[in-house]
Amino acid sequence: MTNDTASVPDVEAFFDPASHTITYLVADPATGAAAVIDPVLDFDTASGRTSTASLEQVLARIAEQGLTLERVLETHAHADHLTGADEIRRRTGAPIGIGSRITEVQKVFRVLFEAHDVTADGVVFDSLYADGARFTLGSLPVEVLHTPGHTPACVSYVIGDAAFVGDTLFMPDYGTARCDFPGGDARTLYRSIQRLFTLPPETRVFVGHDYLPEGRSDFRWETTIAAEKAGNIHLGGGRSEDEFAALREARDATLKVPALILPSLQINIRAGALPPPEASGKRFLKLPLNAI
Repeated sequence: MTNDTASVPDVEAFFDPASHTITYLVADPATGAAAVIDPVLDFDTASGRTSTASLEQVLARIAEQGLTLERVLETHAHADHLTGADEIRRRTGAPIGIGSRITEVQKVFRVLFEAHDVTADGVVFDSLYADGARFTLGSLPVEVLHTPGHTPACVSYVIGDAAFVGDTLFMPDYGTARCDFPGGDARTLYRSIQRLFTLPPETRVFVGHDYLPEGRSDFRWETTIAAEKAGNIHLGGGRSEDEFAALREARDATLKVPALILPSLQINIRAGALPPPEASGKRFLKLPLNAI
């Protein structure tokens, strides 16, 4: 597996402090073709209000730079923020792409939420990418790699010399993502990361979240494959699969359920669309009790 290191996309990051999520605007400098990766729809739990403030920043930059938005790309169905993918699609017409195994996630959570409008076939997304799928963003080559483990549906997008890995890897001093969601598995995550490690060492790596580990006060989201292989605190330096699985599973046992897991997943399995309105015209999120 290789990438074209002669192809260097322009990458701009938008950090959401509420969810510690990074949304990426990726553009081909040769053609102005662009993609947005993992956009955030703001949500206030106390009031039940959504906001497009974070999306407005991204869309404003697209307009300022005269870019042509060709795609919205999701790395997975997020459990920590609502996706803004559908809002962008409705405004711009840009299609939404996600890994083909999203159907497995839909199958689980449509039952949990009794979301009868959701079919577990991915049709609410425009493109379901198989492992190894290839397309172009302007003149930039794009390859989709299935990198499950955090969830069964996680993918990474290799765009030119850059890899957008979602929650598969974090910054080297923070490690890796939890694997205790339905369909998650620490050993599977380890193997997915080893696959990423076959990319050229100079490949730029853009992570989906950043949290501040002890000793660091600035948020970061860009590293390299070489830096991850050498110094990731969970698996750098050649840690074995058995060692990683033991570490990851012990850490996961101490973690709380993400604050927005219930609101976010019932939106995100709909590609960011809100639940259908009731007879009154109001839309409701469900809060299943004692279910997770």
